[in-house]
Amino acid sequence: MSTSRRGRRGGGGDTRGQILTAAQKLFAEHGYEGTSLRSIAREAEVGPALVHHYFDGKEALLAASVELPANPREVLAGVATLPPAERGAALVRTLLALWDSPLQPALLTLVRTTIGSKSQSALMREVLRRRVLNVIMAGMACDKYEAQLRGELLVSQVFGLIVSRYVVKLEPLASLSSEEVVRLVSPTVQHYLTGDLGNWQA
Repeated sequence: MSTSRRGRRGGGGDTRGQILTAAQKLFAEHGYEGTSLRSIAREAEVGPALVHHYFDGKEALLAASVELPANPREVLAGVATLPPAERGAALVRTLLALWDSPLQPALLTLVRTTIGSKSQSALMREVLRRRVLNVIMAGMACDKYEAQLRGELLVSQVFGLIVSRYVVKLEPLASLSSEEVVRLVSPTVQHYLTGDLGNWQA
């Protein structure tokens, strides 16, 4: 009677796809910090060297795990260069310009997929923290726990705006001009960035 052991796969077949599928699963289950390249290699049944062959590192794997229609660092470059006290209006204006661009259909698909899938929601949470909020919150004069809270409050405001204006299309919000939306929404966004949050505990 013989027994078989699961061995590592070589570089044949869709090795990149195997690695990416493993990364998506582990990022969704354990988050970015709780997932290592070695654990991804084990899940994909490949050697660690193959993971490095196909991807430049964990950040690259996370970026590939959720295909964003635009690069957050490029989109938010103008916002990140501003002092934190001036980022609110610039952020809202930048996001509205992105959503009013030809990328809107792809962005709508991304939002609907994220809302409808537990695993996609978990992946998007990691992408937001690592690739979006890290850019927006750079240079903030607060510790990481406060920065995380401020970032999550900011996301709640912006995500609600996006869903209301572009997904559900609530009126009259959906028909307001971009500058009117900036005028109305940016004070709240700026408050989440730099305003007084009162007493809270991490």
